[in-house]
Amino acid sequence: MRTIFSFALVTLAGALISGAAFAGSGTPGHSHGGFSAGQPGNPKKPSRTIQIAMHEADGKMGFAPETIQVRKGEQIKFLLRNTGALDHEFVLATVKENLKHAELMKKYPEMEHDDPNAKRLAPEKAGEVLWRFTKSGSFEFACLIPGHREAGMHGKIIVK
Repeated sequence: MRTIFSFALVTLAGALISGAAFAGSGTPGHSHGGFSAGQPGNPKKPSRTIQIAMHEADGKMGFAPETIQVRKGEQIKFLLRNTGALDHEFVLATVKENLKHAELMKKYPEMEHDDPNAKRLAPEKAGEVLWRFTKSGSFEFACLIPGHREAGMHGKIIVK
């Protein structure tokens, strides 16, 4: 009986340890408990549309427009178009969060984003991010592919 109890205890401990180890698996840096810049939008609700172009030229990269003003509570549909020759991303967060995530991207440059606040686009492709800004403040959108943010590929969103 004692052997069965010991075996059951070891099996249970192993299962608990395995569960804890795999609970955080997946793409590093992509376990969000919430988003600092608001929340994913609701496609059934009205939204304002803002077109954003991603581009590169003469060693510089960027977004157009670079600065956007939004009202707190407003839902925005960002229509993204990569007009450049390289892959680019749109990642919406705080500057601090984007800088931290950019460091992670240096380790995993091919990391794919499936978060509702991010979109990666190949050259000449388009996509969208639907977002509701529930908090006032200053936020950033940036391309976190290594070297792109440093080449100027970031913009500012001011929520009042």
